[in-house]
Amino acid sequence: MLGICYYPEHWPESQWASDAQEMRDLGLTYVRIAEFAWSRLEPTEGHYTFDWLDRAIDTLANAGLKVIMCTPTATPPKWLVEAYPDMLAVDVNTGQSRGFGSRRHYDFSSIDYHREAMRISEVLAKRYGEHPAVVGWQTDNELACHDTTPSASASAVNAFQEWCKTRYQTIEKLNEEWGNVFWSMEYPSFASISAPYFAVTETNPAHQLAFRRFSSDQVIAFHDDMVAIIRQHAPGRFVTHNFIPMADTQTDNYALARELDFAAYDNYPLGRTDLFFANADTAQFKRYMRTGHPDFSSYYFDQTRGLCQKNFWIMEQQPGPVNWAVHNPRPEPGMIALWSWVAFGHGADTVCYFRWRQAPFAQEQMHAGLKRADNSPSAAYKEVQQVKAELDELNIKPDDPLHYDVAIVSTTANQWITEIEQQGQSYLHQQVEFEYYHALRMLGLNVAFVSPEAALTDYKLVVVPTMPVVTDSFIERCKKTSATIVFGPRSGSKTEEFQTPQNLAPGKLQNLIQVKVLSVETLRDDISETLHYEGQTFHSNRWREELDVDNKTKVLATYHDHTPAVVQAENRVYVGTLGCADFTRALLEKLAKVSGLTTYTLPEDVRTVERGDYRLLFNYSAEAVRVDGFANKEFVIGSNELPGYSYAVMKR
Repeated sequence: MLGICYYPEHWPESQWASDAQEMRDLGLTYVRIAEFAWSRLEPTEGHYTFDWLDRAIDTLANAGLKVIMCTPTATPPKWLVEAYPDMLAVDVNTGQSRGFGSRRHYDFSSIDYHREAMRISEVLAKRYGEHPAVVGWQTDNELACHDTTPSASASAVNAFQEWCKTRYQTIEKLNEEWGNVFWSMEYPSFASISAPYFAVTETNPAHQLAFRRFSSDQVIAFHDDMVAIIRQHAPGRFVTHNFIPMADTQTDNYALARELDFAAYDNYPLGRTDLFFANADTAQFKRYMRTGHPDFSSYYFDQTRGLCQKNFWIMEQQPGPVNWAVHNPRPEPGMIALWSWVAFGHGADTVCYFRWRQAPFAQEQMHAGLKRADNSPSAAYKEVQQVKAELDELNIKPDDPLHYDVAIVSTTANQWITEIEQQGQSYLHQQVEFEYYHALRMLGLNVAFVSPEAALTDYKLVVVPTMPVVTDSFIERCKKTSATIVFGPRSGSKTEEFQTPQNLAPGKLQNLIQVKVLSVETLRDDISETLHYEGQTFHSNRWREELDVDNKTKVLATYHDHTPAVVQAENRVYVGTLGCADFTRALLEKLAKVSGLTTYTLPEDVRTVERGDYRLLFNYSAEAVRVDGFANKEFVIGSNELPGYSYAVMKR
């Protein structure tokens, strides 16, 4: 299915009917509305103006469109800020209160804002919860965007003190768990605890981790309450949320998604590629400047699907140049269609484009839509028509299964700990996780993202790029699977309260593989040393652990001085270093084949994925390429010779 994001409050009412009919003629099914409309729905406190929204919904429904209603809580109006100034968050970098004039200017710990957000959500849910045209709901909008999870406000500090009291029970236990005897940081009472910011130098990492856990819990509690209200008044309607990249939320995304029917994602490949490759050389960035990196969108798609372990939606799909990245290039012709098919291939059931018409005013007037501000069709318009025709031809169903033999175990706690104690500026959590994912996708393998609480028995290969805190229950799940399990460096290196394990790293992983980390060195990313594996020489850089192993543990790779770098015991592998891309791919290819998986040698810019009865191929290169292993196959769409920036679909 296809959909669109629409803002009837931005356009003359006389234009609504023609917009709706054109959406239907284009082949769109769903229309998302109202996520930023609080000031129009409630111009002053308790004074509601729903008549325009009633008419907008009726207009869309009369054209045969289905409506996704949103709670407008991402943009509290000015009168609300003036009534409850404590609702504004305090920036943890500057200590300044965040002001009115954009969006997401609220504090998750504000009791006043929580009450008001739930009130407007309930008012909307009561009015539209059983409206026949409203088939689903989106909560808020891009929760935690713009670094809004943490706040250093008085409300947040007070709530954090109560959170600590519940978790630790006594101040003596907190001081012991955090190691506050170091630097005389012991607190005399819970009431004396502050937010871990604005100190002379770095604050206690255990304190920082606790505050991140607390801040995440505040977001989740806010969201859970909103979902409960919608479900009470909107029976039979789905509830979802439009996530941003997992690394940007600073929130436990698995917990945030647990009350949803499915997760949704906002996909902006070019803006995200520009940010991700900010420090890359010009040639590397230019290669993907107008296409996005071949694995970058799918990396987030697979993460989003993993949140609820079911298919997802794209709630916002980039339709052209955007306005918010450092630079905002125009997509190559064909990319809007290609990105849509990548999403469907990785488990999207619906792709909604942002937005119907480009706004001529305010912050996003440089953000493209399917139509320009003068109502003429943009370049993306015909590509959406093309996607609709191809979807009708293939008839991919929502319950078509995806085929996974490989899992990446991921959790936000990994990011928290490795950001708090980075140790070397070249260690970047998202980059490390992405390197493993990229290597697996280059081998043509489908990758499922799972939480540490998930069962691992359905997979042949399980990759843990890093997991500093390892639980006893995760160790037991590892023992129950016959899959080959690969642990990256830093795994098992910390206790739950951010201390070094008494038996040294990798801590509890020593129940699975007899290896001990004696010391760690970190190097600049432009300095590397040799790494020997399978008779070949690769590069080891950034993070390097000195490993001690017993004589029962097999050494798979060694450093330049012939000491162990990668070791294996039975079906468990521990990698003590970060290596070059060629090494990561070579290691995972060998382990995949030993695990009975079929891998492919794909061209650098080609990827493949399986869904239902189909295998899809995607070409991110301007050149036509031939893909080994798929010659003489019957293609439903496209052919074995993939032209530039294109895709092809074949029967499995």
